[in-house]
Amino acid sequence: MCGRTTLFAPRAAVEERFGASFAYDYEPRYNIAPGGPGLPAIRNENATAIEQLHWGIVPHWVDDRADWHEPINARAETVAEKPTFRDAFAKRRCLVLADGFYEWTGPQGKRKPHRVVVDDGELFAMAGLWETWSENGDEVVSVTVVTTDANDVVGRLHDRMPVILAPDEESTWLESDDADDLQGLLDPYPDGPTGEYEVSTAVNNPGTDRPELVEPLGGTQSGLEEFG
Repeated sequence: MCGRTTLFAPRAAVEERFGASFAYDYEPRYNIAPGGPGLPAIRNENATAIEQLHWGIVPHWVDDRADWHEPINARAETVAEKPTFRDAFAKRRCLVLADGFYEWTGPQGKRKPHRVVVDDGELFAMAGLWETWSENGDEVVSVTVVTTDANDVVGRLHDRMPVILAPDEESTWLESDDADDLQGLLDPYPDGPTGEYEVSTAVNNPGTDRPELVEPLGGTQSGLEEFG
């Protein structure tokens, strides 16, 4: 699954990498969680803007948001058929921007957080879906992250991982109308560029957001060469 992410690269680097400008007051984030300010994303209807979207999708047809469970993830295997996601999969896709995400291992009460990175901390985009829900003038633009089977590296931590798109797949995800082409993007990211390392349990608190959270526990990061 994907329930916490990070994005703390310099603003200019993010904008250059994705060819888009921030439409909100960007600040580095070391512990982005559902219920917080939201996920940075580029929607297919405006590929030149990086917006901050509510994490937990609320389809436009929901009558009472208070009674709606807001899914933060959508399974790749069912995203084209499940009523919650199928319309967004066909029409409303986005890139969710990150430079890492967290996953936990171990038994309840003793779970150990790990940070997962790509290419030793480079920026990447995850496949996302977005919706706009409105009622009585109250509008929420929300997002969910698509997940797939874990690769061998992330599989040490969890059996699912977010769909990480290669740079040359990002425009296809935003622009294609071909369901088969889109479905073909929803596979695990290669093992080789993927790395993970244990971090402080301070990240367990979603209200904690500071640079120290991304530091390897004990100062040691697993080298990417171990995962080749």
